[in-house]
Amino acid sequence: MGRTVVLPGTSSGDHHHGDSETGIYVVSGHPVFVFRDPDSGSLVRLEAVPGDYVWVLPHVPHREENPYPDTEAVVVIAQVYAGSDRG
Repeated sequence: MGRTVVLPGTSSGDHHHGDSETGIYVVSGHPVFVFRDPDSGSLVRLEAVPGDYVWVLPHVPHREENPYPDTEAVVVIAQVYAGSDRG
């Protein structure tokens, strides 16, 4: 688990977290999480606000964006590997 700062005007680029499930809690700012809908193939943009939780399943390509030019976003990320008995 860790705290991450998404700098103003940045994007993480598309990636996935392998076999891990990932929970993201938005502490501050307004990050945007982008992924492809597995059924339609269209891009989905989740615009998060402080207090939101975002859950990312294993092997799901996604990216984090901070479209705001003057405000950083702070998130806390926790990962659990699928099949792990650690929580």
